[in-house]
Parts: sequence; C-alpha cells; structure tokens
Amino acid sequence: MRLDKYLKVSRLIKRRTIANEACDAGRVFVNDKVVKASYDVKVGDVITIQFGNKETKVEVLQVKDVIRKEEADDMYKYL
Repeated sequence: MRLDKYLKVSRLIKRRTIANEACDAGRVFVNDKVVKASYDVKVGDVITIQFGNKETKVEVLQVKDVIRKEEADDMYKYL
C-alpha cells in the first residue's frame, strides 16, 4: 500500500492530500529515510512524521486497504 494511503487509512493524517504534501515536503521518514508518497509500506516499517516541533513515531503492525475507525489504532503502535 502507498504511504500516503496508509497514513490516511490508519488515521495518522486526516486527508490523503495532506499526507501527500507532507511526504513531498520531506517531513515523513520511513526507517530514518525521507520517502515519497508512493513508498510501499510493509509490516515492521517505522514511520516518523514531523509537524513543526512535534514528532510522531509509529511502527506498522498491519496493512489493510479498508478498516473501521475503531480498529484504526490496531494498524500501528507508538514508539
């Protein structure tokens, strides 16, 4: 699954366009490397998102195309 879609489906970022813009601006890292929105997310990847002086770091536990809002937290764990 593409990184921008994963960020939206997992509800780490509210909209896919915002996720895409964050990737283009170099604020999203996977395994400590700047990646594009088209990066293929895999289980075990560590995603770091930087917004201003706030940083969110999560590990990918599941990759699903569709998931209910209540279950979105099961897709990742905070580090």
